Parts: sequence; structure tokens; C-alpha cells
Amino acid sequence: MSEVILEVKHVTKRFPGVIALNDISLEVNQGEIMAICGENGAGKSTLMRILSGSYPHTEYDGDVYFDGKKVSFTSVRDGSACGIEMVYQELNMVLTASVAENLFLSHLPGKGQMVNWKELYTATQQILDNLHISASPKQPAGLLNSGQLQLLSIMRAVVQKPRVIVLDEPTSSLTDSETDILFQEIAKLKAGGTAVIFISHKLEEVFQIADRITVMRDGMFVSVDRASDITSDQLIERMVGRKLENQYPKEEAVIGDEVFRVEHLSVPHPSVKDRYIVQDISFSLKKGEILGIGGLVGAGRSEALAGIFGQYNAGVKKKVFVEGKEVHISSPRQAKKCGIGFVTEERRLTGFIPNFSICNNLTLCILDKLPKGPIIQKAAERKIASSMFERLRIKAPSLDTRITNLSGGNQQKVVLGKWLLEDAKILFVDEPTKGIDVQAKAEIYKILSELTQQGVGIVMVTSDAIELLAMSDRCIVLSEGKITGEFEGDQMTQENFMRAAINAE
Repeated sequence: MSEVILEVKHVTKRFPGVIALNDISLEVNQGEIMAICGENGAGKSTLMRILSGSYPHTEYDGDVYFDGKKVSFTSVRDGSACGIEMVYQELNMVLTASVAENLFLSHLPGKGQMVNWKELYTATQQILDNLHISASPKQPAGLLNSGQLQLLSIMRAVVQKPRVIVLDEPTSSLTDSETDILFQEIAKLKAGGTAVIFISHKLEEVFQIADRITVMRDGMFVSVDRASDITSDQLIERMVGRKLENQYPKEEAVIGDEVFRVEHLSVPHPSVKDRYIVQDISFSLKKGEILGIGGLVGAGRSEALAGIFGQYNAGVKKKVFVEGKEVHISSPRQAKKCGIGFVTEERRLTGFIPNFSICNNLTLCILDKLPKGPIIQKAAERKIASSMFERLRIKAPSLDTRITNLSGGNQQKVVLGKWLLEDAKILFVDEPTKGIDVQAKAEIYKILSELTQQGVGIVMVTSDAIELLAMSDRCIVLSEGKITGEFEGDQMTQENFMRAAINAE
């Protein structure tokens, strides 16, 4: 029997007006992979921040034990010194620094102020080779794609030789092959006695890799089981507190005439001169249709939408038609005037304004349509925002709640609501369920399905093949910037999708 390396006893953490953790107790064994599952807002990240030292021991009740000894961390530095490393979902890389410097940022080899560059580059190259990343240790980290950066951020923690490593949604930006590489690295950590705490909403990965699964809900402990002793349906039921009847609530919509078309779209590569990341693609969208766009990370999916929407403009080539008429889009403002909305992949960076309330974020796109005058405008804004707040069932104390205090799923509802108020007839959604729990996913799917019944045409980019096939009426697949497959009906299978994604003959 493995020894307990990390133990949490009766931990409670309060924020103003909210109990984020309520009397949580947990044990993690040496050399164990412990998955922690729960909806957004269940308290998972709060607990991990306590374990890593992000929240000092003076800010919560209860005790944490490491190797049988009570620990009282005051900072992340204390947690790291004890042997606990945390890898967050949000990337924290210095993009202008080299790959090598990012990997060994806190402990560059050498003596005093002198860095042993040869040793640094040799060690980095070995890691890159293990990860199958074709890159130079000396090149800026910003030249890597998001999946490669995610792997490197994890390896930056691994080189610290932790005894406990916390991975928060580690595969959210990874391709299937990159996920396999990560799982191989996790297996090495386990074999070496490192305990791995694995947080993920991808339940198939949880069952693939975890030894035990802990479920949290509403800040409280629900259960812990061996992965072999619980089913996926049982796990979901414990996470949401009830049975989830349909994970993909797509309803049939009447698909009408073409509402959007792009021809000969090419988008320059963001970091490689004289190269296109999207190469001369064309596709159309019909009223009431969900057109899925799939492909591996780096295939050009997000860049295609950004190029159409006017987020990328320099060097972009395209012809865009809305309801049969050619339109010229060189900025998001022009796209909006054409009836196109865009829910971007990185909602925290481009989806909302962090310092704003729910109300202010919901009405971002319609400020120019509100009645003039400070008092009239304020009242009209709250009335309109309130209707959308209720329609989308956003979980928050009030419209005045700051958006950063919401769970990921509720943040995504606000971003969607912003475009619903704009009455967009064409909606681009890029990874609409990234980093949100199964219940919130089902709610987002339901909203998208309802929009198609109202005649909205939706272009959906997703890395989740099951999501793509379940929610799309038709899908296209990109590989290296080109369309390598288009499927609908019985042709929409995972085998066809993957064959097109890797551009296999």
C-alpha cells in the first residue's frame, strides 16, 4: 500500500458572501494519479491554490499535511520548496524569451551569475526530443503553437523534480498525439513515485489515466472511488447532483438558404514570413445550420475565423458574401455591421472586459443602440441585460457581479449573450466549451441549438471530435491550412474525421 504523501483535513475557504470550500478532507498517495472532477465552481481550483501556497494558511481554516507533517505555506515559493508544483490552465510563458530559458527559468545551470549555456541547451534539446517538438532551444517560445507551449509549461514543473504535481486541464490545448505524449510523461512521474493530481472535464481521459477519482460539488466533498469502480454516467450524476439525460441536446432546425460564404481565404502565418497558415479555402453556411470546423491544433481553424472577422487583416485574402451579397470586412466593427458575431477561443483575453460587471459585458455590442442620456441609457441597459441574464440562466448574485467572479461556464454564457443581444444572424464560436464542465457544456449546446431554430447560422470550431460530430449538421476538416475533408450525414464518423485531420490517403 502506497504511503499518503498529501493530506487535507477539514479545510474551509471563504470569500465575501461565498463559501468556496466547505469542510474538505482529502488524501493523495505517493505514486498515485488522483483525478479531481466537478463542475466549474465546485472548488477544485480553490483547493489546488491552497495546496500550492497561492492562498496562505492564514486565509483558510483547516490543516494541510505533507509527508505526515503539518505545513503552513505563505506563498507558492513555500509550496515549491516542499515539493509541490502547480501547472495552471492559463499559460504562463515568457513568449519573447527562448524555449530553454522558459523551461529552466527559476534555476538556470551555472555558477553565480554565469549561465552554462551549453548545459542549458543540451538539457532543453533532450526534453524537446522526448516531446517530439521540432524546435530549437534558442528560438523564442512565441514561435511554438499553443499545444507545444502547454507541454513545455508542464515540463517546466517536471524539471523541478516535484513529489506532487497538480495539472489543471492540461490537455485543453493538446492534440490527441500530444495528449499521448503527456500521458507517457505522467506515467514516468507515477513510476518514479510522484503523486499527480489531474483536473479535467474530459472524462474519457480521466478514466484512461486515473487510479482514483474524487468528486467535488458546490465546495464540498462528494465521493472518492477507484476509477475501475465507477462508470461515466455515475461520475456525471455525482458531479451535477442529478442525472444528465442528454449531453448533446441538439434539436433539428429547418436549414434554409445560404446565409454566408467565403471564397479563396488565405491568412498569413503569424510568425513565419512568406507562409500562409490558411491556404485558399472556401466554404458556405446555411440559415439554421451548424457547420463544424475540425482539425488538429495548428491546422488554421481559429486563424480562418479571425481572418474572416477582421481580427487579422494584413495580408489576408478573401471574398465574403452575406445573404448572396459581397461585403468587405477589414475590422471586427465591419463584421458586426454585416451581422456576424464571434465568440473567441480565449474568452479571458478577447471575450469580455475583466473589470466590468455582467451587465456591462452583456451590453458591450449594443451601446450605440441604447437611448441617449446617462440616466435613460443606464435604465435601458439594465433592463436589456436583465432579460438576457434570466434567459441564459446565468448563476450569479446579481447583474452587478464582476464577470471574473463567475465560473467558466457562466462567463461563456455572458460572452454568448453579448452577441445574442446584437441579434447576429451569423455566429462564429471557437472552442465554445473549452474548460467548462459537463453541465455547462450541455447548457451551451442547448443555447446554440435554440439559435439555429431561430434561423441563426453557426460556424463552430472545436478540438473535441465527439462534440464536432454530435452538434454539427455538416463539418469540414482542415489540415495544414487546407480543407482535407467535408462530411455530413452517415459520413460524419470519427474515423473519417481523423483520416482527414492527418491528411491520410
